[in-house]
Amino acid sequence: MSSTPVIDVEGLNVKYGDFHAVKDLSFQVRRGEFYALLGTNGAGKTSTLETVEGHRAATSGTVRVFGQNPRDRRAVRPRTGIMLQESGFSPDLTVRESIRLIGRLTRRTDRVERLLDLVGLTHKADTRVSQLSGGEKRRLDFATAVYGTPELIFLDEPTTGLDIQSRDDLWDAVDRLREGGSTVVLTTHYLEEAQQRADRIGLMHQGAFHQEGTVAELTGTLPATVRFSLPPSAPTLPLPATREGDGTFLIETPGLQQDLRTLLNWAQDHAVELRGLQAGPTRLDDVFRSIGSE
Repeated sequence: MSSTPVIDVEGLNVKYGDFHAVKDLSFQVRRGEFYALLGTNGAGKTSTLETVEGHRAATSGTVRVFGQNPRDRRAVRPRTGIMLQESGFSPDLTVRESIRLIGRLTRRTDRVERLLDLVGLTHKADTRVSQLSGGEKRRLDFATAVYGTPELIFLDEPTTGLDIQSRDDLWDAVDRLREGGSTVVLTTHYLEEAQQRADRIGLMHQGAFHQEGTVAELTGTLPATVRFSLPPSAPTLPLPATREGDGTFLIETPGLQQDLRTLLNWAQDHAVELRGLQAGPTRLDDVFRSIGSE
C-alpha cells in the first residue's frame, strides 16, 4: 500500500454565511483503505464529502485527491466513482442506456453486461428508470459508481432500500473491488456496516472530529456492558449495577471477562437464572449515544 494518501484534507473550513459547518478539519485516507466518515445529524459530514468529491469549494483549507484539487474534474473524475444518496438518472432512459451514458462521462472503459450482472439487473436492462423500484435504483446507482473499476469510490448510504440479499451482493462486490486495490469511503446510518467493514472511522460532531481511529480504538473509550434480568427473590448482586427502565440490570465494566466470571459464579452459587443475559464490548452505536450525553 502506497504511503501517499489518496485523500489529504488539511485545515478544511466550510461556511454558509454565518454558519460554520466544518471547522478546521484534517484527515487522510490511505490507498486501498476502507474509511467510514460518520456523524450525528448536522455534524458537517455532507459538506465535507461534497468538498472532497469536488462538488463544493472550501471556504479555506486544502483538499487534495490523488494529489490534485478535486474540482479539477479532468484530473480527478476519471479515477473516482461516486454513489450519491439520490440518483439523478433521466426517468426516460433505460437501465442499459443509463449505465452506458455514465460510463462515457467517466471516460473509463467497461462492459455494460458485466455491470448489469454484477448488480442483478440483467432482466431489467431495457426497463425505463421510471419503472424501477427504489432498491433497483440503488443497484443502478452502484453500477454506475463502479463502472470501469475506479481507484476511489464514494458510497453515500449505499444500502438504503435494499433487501438483505441485495445488501450482501453489494458488499461482496465492494470486497472484490478492494481486493483489486480500490479505496472506499463510506457514509451510512447503518452503523453495523461501518463497524464490520471499516479499517478506520472518522466520527464527526459539530463540524469537527469527535474521534478518529479503528473500531477498537473508538469503542475502547467506553466500558463493556453486561445486561440481564433477575427474579424478584434474587439476593444482592456481587457487582455495582444500574436498573434500567424496563427492569433489566446493566453492569458497565472495563474488565468484561473477570466481572462476567464473577457474575456467573454468583448466579450458580445462589441458583439464580440470569434471564436474557447479554455481554460484550461497546458497539459503535453506543459511542454515538455517548456524544449526545456529553
